[in-house]
Amino acid sequence: MEHQHQTVSHSSSLSLHEMLIEKLLKCMQACEQCATACLQETEVTPMAKCIALDRDCADICALTARLLMRNSEVAHNMLTLCETICRHCAEECGSHEHEHCTVCAAACNACAEACNEHLQLATV
Repeated sequence: MEHQHQTVSHSSSLSLHEMLIEKLLKCMQACEQCATACLQETEVTPMAKCIALDRDCADICALTARLLMRNSEVAHNMLTLCETICRHCAEECGSHEHEHCTVCAAACNACAEACNEHLQLATV
């Protein structure tokens, strides 16, 4: 029995993912910068949850971007997890008044939305 599905070439698949990859990498960078800045605050203890979520979010975004870059079969499976961690991180960062947290929350929200939109396109 012959499989009937549309195959997408590696290069056209990457171009479909380019904008998402860009948002993932921006989010990763914002999370890394936020975690580093949180560690330099006078009171680090209240920032512990923010730091932990920043680190987790940065790692998940980086892995998701790499999987999309290599057109991995499991890349789309990571998008749900990535959207979830980005939303959690945005919520936590949004609860702090530091400039680095504000920047991180915005990057995380943008990334979560991009993951969601990409998932919606994949199910159409």
